Amino acid sequence: MGSINSRNDALFFDFRYQGVRCREYTKLADTPANRKLMQKVLGTIEAAIATGNFDYARQFPGSAMSERFTAKLEKAPIPPIDAKPPTPLFRDFAPTWMTEFKPSWRRSHLATVESTVNGHLIPAFGEKPVGEISKSDILQFRALLAQAKGRNGNTTLAAKTINRVIQLLGQILAEAAERYNFVNPIDKIKRLKQQRVDIHPFTMDQVRKILETVRADYRSYLVVRFFTGMRTGEINGLKWKYIDFERRQILIRETIVRGDAEYTKTDGSQREIEMSQPVYDSLLAQKKATGDKDLVFCNREGEAIDTDNFTNRVWYPLLSFLGYEKRRPYQTRHTCATLWLAAGENPEWVARQLGHANTMMLFKTYSRFVPNLTRRDGSAFDRFVTGALHPEVSNAS
Repeated sequence: MGSINSRNDALFFDFRYQGVRCREYTKLADTPANRKLMQKVLGTIEAAIATGNFDYARQFPGSAMSERFTAKLEKAPIPPIDAKPPTPLFRDFAPTWMTEFKPSWRRSHLATVESTVNGHLIPAFGEKPVGEISKSDILQFRALLAQAKGRNGNTTLAAKTINRVIQLLGQILAEAAERYNFVNPIDKIKRLKQQRVDIHPFTMDQVRKILETVRADYRSYLVVRFFTGMRTGEINGLKWKYIDFERRQILIRETIVRGDAEYTKTDGSQREIEMSQPVYDSLLAQKKATGDKDLVFCNREGEAIDTDNFTNRVWYPLLSFLGYEKRRPYQTRHTCATLWLAAGENPEWVARQLGHANTMMLFKTYSRFVPNLTRRDGSAFDRFVTGALHPEVSNAS
């Protein structure tokens, strides 16, 4: 706060402006009346400084200090009219965003987010303020991603992978845009077109040969995979407490992701699967083998089946032995869906068994396998599978 002082019986102003101590002398004698007058002027000066409206040259024309501040002002860059307020660097904001949203994510999703942010986004945008990341920056980044080497022998990253990285960047920038009042540049960028991947289910004859040929300790496992449509994580995480033999239902409540039991993929994945006779019989047989363990299908130590180990040491060698085209174990889920539809089951029932929210995904994926809409439950499929696996029973009836 400034003051009115005196030197050699002459009053002067003593105040600070732009961090500099300023003294402006007058010829007024040091009298109470003059002090009162100058105090009012000082109040006006400090009010103008506080609001940013102080004009030093106008208040003290000819002052050496006035010339100093005028020269300083002329050298200072003039900010543009549409200048944006500063925003944090991406490398600072992204970890904050992850910390705040982490409680709502599954552990597997968190691992994916951390890998993408640390492996792709921070190296590309880390030193850039979030509010200054432009559409051009993102398009250049996407072009570099398209040149990156893919996994599993792929020469480049798949469009699906690139879209997932850009989508995550968009989520981070959307939160930043809301907080710091700027337009999210991702909103102006269209997703890359993803090549449609056709399903490759097995025929009923192929299923029968697989079940007749597979190692005995994996037969029940494959029967349940082929005739329930369970996802890999769902069947590998299936526990005996979720098997209801009395109602002949399998309760899908958990899934195994990266070795940890978690909530299912979506709320819609929480469902009850009706057991067909082959599934019911296989689970009864499996009960004798692992009934003292928590998991229905497990190794000798009671741990969940390792997907990579099963795929590479059991599944692929089995397909090769039978002369079948190599395809992922997930095709057992597609096989079940097509067999249900081939048996004439109602698509709404099939969608519920698979854990789909509605039939949209069902028709989009399996449209060419839908022969009719005549049934409403699983009885047709039960007869179809039982008859195919045990023709002697079907002929006898």
